[in-house]
Amino acid sequence: MARRRLPRVVFDYIDGGADGEVTLRENCRAFEKVTFRPRGAVAMAGCDLRTTVLGAPLELPLLLAPVGSSRMFYPRGEAVAAEAAGAAGTVYILSTLSGCRLEDVRAASRGPVWYQLYLVGGRDVAEGAIARARAAGFSALVVTIDTPVAGLRERDLRNGVRELLSRNLWSMFTFLPQFLMRPVWLAGFLADGGLMKFPNVVLPGQGPMAYADVGTALEQSVVAWRDLRWIRKVWDGPIVVKGVHTAEDASRAADEGVDAIVVSNHGGRQLDTVPPTLRVLPEVVAAVNGRVEILLDGGIRRGSDVAKALCLGARAVLTGRAYTYGLGAAGGAGVARAIEILRSDLIRTLKLLGCASVAELDRSYVNVPSDFSNRRPEDRDPPH
Repeated sequence: MARRRLPRVVFDYIDGGADGEVTLRENCRAFEKVTFRPRGAVAMAGCDLRTTVLGAPLELPLLLAPVGSSRMFYPRGEAVAAEAAGAAGTVYILSTLSGCRLEDVRAASRGPVWYQLYLVGGRDVAEGAIARARAAGFSALVVTIDTPVAGLRERDLRNGVRELLSRNLWSMFTFLPQFLMRPVWLAGFLADGGLMKFPNVVLPGQGPMAYADVGTALEQSVVAWRDLRWIRKVWDGPIVVKGVHTAEDASRAADEGVDAIVVSNHGGRQLDTVPPTLRVLPEVVAAVNGRVEILLDGGIRRGSDVAKALCLGARAVLTGRAYTYGLGAAGGAGVARAIEILRSDLIRTLKLLGCASVAELDRSYVNVPSDFSNRRPEDRDPPH
């Protein structure tokens, strides 16, 4: 449905990944390699999906991941998605590179809302956004560490993103028909103000940053471990580090005193051919040894995927594409439907497993391939 409603360049922004999209595909395929070990003859009245993340009670172990430019998919996209998340009793995470003011997004949800932080514009600009997020009532800060530069998303190149953002009509001309072929989307886009700015990146003397290729801005604002120290001084709430691939980074994050980490390869949109997140989850779980909460994103398409991630040690999962397909298809109703599909899938999976609660899920419910190692790299056999 989203493919039919959105221009190709917008749909492919949601649907695509970096380079050859190997990691994008493997994130999903990894779940196929983990198989279930169900318990038979188990009678249960119902299934309890409730959990807590960073002390906040949630109705299901599924958070909506930060997705930049969501206002391109549907008018007021971030606020619409946050409202649906709150209605479902879960967390919405707002991207720095969003099209809606963070205050409006916080006001739209009756559930917890977290703010994802890039240092775009430099430390002073980031501190301003952090202060606004704190004042608005955001309950956690998510610092993304895997984006020193934007990944090479070849679909964007083919669809003319550079030309469209050049504002040069001659360069844009070849790529404009894809918008004219989606009149319903185009009408909503224009009514919502047209090409958005980034209202949460307020540059000194310039105001909100203009919508543009953010690769250069990201290169100039790389997050380093030392940045967590000043961030901690200006943010007194929980800090989550997103973009952990390895035991080493997981241990470093725990040493820096973060409250949670997200095992994430950015949905296969950054460095291609890194392992799928589910495969490295056991390594990360072993490395932190309970010091911080562990979340996972990448490849979540079914409720059974959620269950497998919880069996391997995640407290909850984040999903990005699953709900943004819904947002692109039908706005808030589409996000609500995506959440309900995953919720129903998870309930059915638990009943078929003979497990009454997500809190009871552990490795005894799954068969794990041998290459899903929970050994740290230094513990492995040396090469011959």
